[in-house]
Amino acid sequence: MTQPFEEANKVGKEYMDASLKSFASLSKSVQAIAVEASDYTKKSFEAGSAALEKLITARTLDKAFEIQTDYAKQAYESFVAEATKLGDLYAEVAKEAYRPFEAVVAKAK
Repeated sequence: MTQPFEEANKVGKEYMDASLKSFASLSKSVQAIAVEASDYTKKSFEAGSAALEKLITARTLDKAFEIQTDYAKQAYESFVAEATKLGDLYAEVAKEAYRPFEAVVAKAK
């Protein structure tokens, strides 16, 4: 009679362990995403400030347009690269969060 309870207890413990591992992995991954976003924000602000300084010192309208065009191109490329990197990080978060449950789910089948 105690066999089903022991089995349920064992399965419950496995799910709890998997949940804790998943949470630890999730926490670590979210921290990496926050650091990446913070670094991007800092770099973006610095690039914008540098472009503004160049724009202020521009002597002609043509030079001002050239500076603005270069900045817009660089900002767009930087954004696309960062969005791709963050997308990869979010995909990795999902994989890492599920990984601890793979063995438990495989046993349940």
